[in-house]
Amino acid sequence: MGTPPRWQDRRPGRGVLGTVLLLAGFGVGVLSAVSPPITLGVCCVLPLVVWVWIRPAVAAYLLIALTPLTAGIDRGRVLPVLRPYEALALVVGGALAVRGVVMMRTRDITSLRLGRVELSMVLMALTSSVVPLLWMAVRQREITSDDLLYSLVMWKYLALYAIIRLSVTTVEQVRRCLWLSVAAACAVAVIAILQALRLFGVPELLAIYYAPFGNTGALNRARGTSTLALSAATGDLMIYNLAIVAGLMMRTRRNRVVLAAAAALLVCGVLSSAQFSSAIGLVVGMICIAVITAAPALLFYFLLAAGVGAGALTPVISNRLRGFSSASGLPVSWTGRLHNLRTYFWPQLFSDWNFVLGVRPTARVLVPTQITGYVWIESGYTWLLWGGGIPLLASFLFFVYAAASRGWRAAREGRDAVSVAGTAAFVAVMVTAVLMAFDPHLTYRGSADVMFMLLALAVPVAARPGVATGGHDRRRPGFEGRKVTWGGVPA
Repeated sequence: MGTPPRWQDRRPGRGVLGTVLLLAGFGVGVLSAVSPPITLGVCCVLPLVVWVWIRPAVAAYLLIALTPLTAGIDRGRVLPVLRPYEALALVVGGALAVRGVVMMRTRDITSLRLGRVELSMVLMALTSSVVPLLWMAVRQREITSDDLLYSLVMWKYLALYAIIRLSVTTVEQVRRCLWLSVAAACAVAVIAILQALRLFGVPELLAIYYAPFGNTGALNRARGTSTLALSAATGDLMIYNLAIVAGLMMRTRRNRVVLAAAAALLVCGVLSSAQFSSAIGLVVGMICIAVITAAPALLFYFLLAAGVGAGALTPVISNRLRGFSSASGLPVSWTGRLHNLRTYFWPQLFSDWNFVLGVRPTARVLVPTQITGYVWIESGYTWLLWGGGIPLLASFLFFVYAAASRGWRAAREGRDAVSVAGTAAFVAVMVTAVLMAFDPHLTYRGSADVMFMLLALAVPVAARPGVATGGHDRRRPGFEGRKVTWGGVPA
């Protein structure tokens, strides 16, 4: 039949992209006469949209690399309403959504396969938003803007998961995502260590953009809040990426020295957070890593790194342990946490059957005497009952089961980058489940984003849109035609 003409060989969607760019160019010309600042913003966004349209995986690369570095910037500090990484997710997500509609019209992509993990995430989103808001409406309680914003949190993570899941379609892209995550986490670790040791004016530099709710005093407590503006979230991020490093070390002989250095740096990053919960999470994470990789010897190396890190961070650790010399024998943060729960949350939660369907989505109460003006719920499982009652608690437990199962299977049934993502996802979910006893780690900015990203990366390539199930990923160099299988129903 011969070779088709070049005009018939164009990739689907390019004509639509060209039309959109022409219209956008006309719109920018008109807008420049009305509002130059908005025009500048549009000119910055348009190239990003085109880049993501042509190379969808760029959306995942940007989010994974930039989220840990910008998550601690408060809403309204740089952009109105949104944090910078949320605005980035909105832009790249919108570009992918429009592109997806065009590709579906041309039958260029397959439908997204859903499983237990996706179902559990949808259930958590519903039970943390629709259920409590309806319950408040029935009881004629005022629904505030805070309630509406907090009710969107799990939907945000669901959208982030979808962006990563739909944009990353090859094992090679998964591998790049993992290395970007480790690189970003190492940068966060360096900043956290320098901040905790109060070196090179790092606390003062962070105060410009990363002071939580404008509270610059929080940056001078010898705790590594880094670019997440939250020390516990910094510890979580380090642990999750330590699992990535361990997975890479177990599956490749290359870059061993670099990976070993990264592991030591991440362990020091955990210790620099000066959080007891982070130390517990590190122990839980190390045990989970040793179990899922079937390499108990890793525990020795992790403990050695922890010992070296403890020596280097002696001023930070000794300052934290000094809290046990108080009159009560417990750190003020512990007694304050218990006081807040007993005073502001538990009485209302466990009265009038509020624990059944929750009190309200907002995870904080207004207390003018506090520096930030609020008191937050410092108990993850209390937050689940407060924000959505028994349905949200049950949805979270289902999520832990489904997500841990996905991570375990991905880690144990493969030897590629997806299995590394499965290892890290399993560790992240188990650490989160344990640390929820202390704080709502499920929604911690920066670290929770990474956990949901890892879950998206842990989906086998054969189950991703654009890849034939049970086929070969021929787009990955050196793949050698190995068949990618999942072993049954997707988790």
